[in-house]
Amino acid sequence: MTERRAAANRDLRRAGARPAARDQAREAALIADIERLVCCESPSDDLAAVARSAEVVAEIGARHLEAEAERVVIDGRTHLRWRFGAEPRVLLIGHHDTVWPIGSLETHPFQVRDGVLRGPGCFDMKAGLAMAFHALAALDDLDGVTLLVTGDEEPGSPSSRRLIENEARRCAAALVLEAAGPGGALKTERKGVSRYEVLVRGRAAHAGLEPERGVNAAVEAAHQITAVAALSDPALGTTVTPTRLEAGTTANTVPGSARFDVDVRAGSAAEQHRAHTAMQALRPDLPGAAVEVRGGPNRPPLPAAASKDLFERALRLADDLGVGPLASVAVGGASDGNFTAGVGTPTLDGLGAVGGGAHADDEHLVVAELPKRTRLLTALVAELLAAESCPPGRTGPRRPVLADHPRDGAGCEHGRRD
Repeated sequence: MTERRAAANRDLRRAGARPAARDQAREAALIADIERLVCCESPSDDLAAVARSAEVVAEIGARHLEAEAERVVIDGRTHLRWRFGAEPRVLLIGHHDTVWPIGSLETHPFQVRDGVLRGPGCFDMKAGLAMAFHALAALDDLDGVTLLVTGDEEPGSPSSRRLIENEARRCAAALVLEAAGPGGALKTERKGVSRYEVLVRGRAAHAGLEPERGVNAAVEAAHQITAVAALSDPALGTTVTPTRLEAGTTANTVPGSARFDVDVRAGSAAEQHRAHTAMQALRPDLPGAAVEVRGGPNRPPLPAAASKDLFERALRLADDLGVGPLASVAVGGASDGNFTAGVGTPTLDGLGAVGGGAHADDEHLVVAELPKRTRLLTALVAELLAAESCPPGRTGPRRPVLADHPRDGAGCEHGRRD
């Protein structure tokens, strides 16, 4: 640790002999950084906005970590990476893109009131980024740490997946700064995700003059939707859900084409494979109709075995620090933790903010939990770095690292702090 960072940590410790007093100092600093992050809007589909956000994240990170981020630009999307030391051991991962469009600060301004912080993207997951920076800044030595902040998690990490998997293969553990589950629970299981588009081709005809000459693609789509929905297995937690549906062109025409999307969530690779095989086997029901299925698995499951030992470490550390008790939860939503677990790296998710309302109008986080969870993250990283070997539970040997593809812009006027 440099002398400047060491001095800053000594000042923080002197802010009060009790953890509560120190937490107040951490809380104010965390809120300031979260405000800057939230007030730089970063919708995933706006590459310029994501690039601007990356620069804000890079500046905050450089200030806390005293190291410049490596900018990894893939398909126009900006990701940030900090590597410390020659031998990576612990990967921290988060994202700086959000689902909120530009202008959301006008209707959902940043504010802190009655112990609750609000603002677009605060819970999912800009607070987690601030927590990561503060947690790492409190360590005496960052040798072995990699911090990866991606810019396309919300649409499924299309450009960053390989980058994430490569970094995870280098490390003995992955800690994901996504928001916590209900009541602050850590996310120890996530379902795998598959996405499909089903295209139906029929034959158009006049609905009043000669409907019998048509092949109704909407009716065929209805048959297919019924078949697809039947692939769910509630006993195993597998959900196969038809979602967006389109058919036809005008109200008096037999639809000549239709399409619908399908969302699959499965708790095991076997179930994900079963659903995929069944989707690929769809066949038309009406004579003259045709069915085409596009898509497939997007994220592998994050199984309980991948997080078991890391969660037990976190549980013990939380008790030692007095920031527990901790609970765990299995969730249907996916994150980049699915990718890290998918390559065999032990993974613990949900280490970010405590709150709720992700992607919704009531997105918020509990301010008092910020310093507590940050202290827990610091302790967890420190213990993993100090371990003489990989945490038990790794599902496979360390694999060779594939080449990455690096290819090479704050303040807030909209919100207020109440």
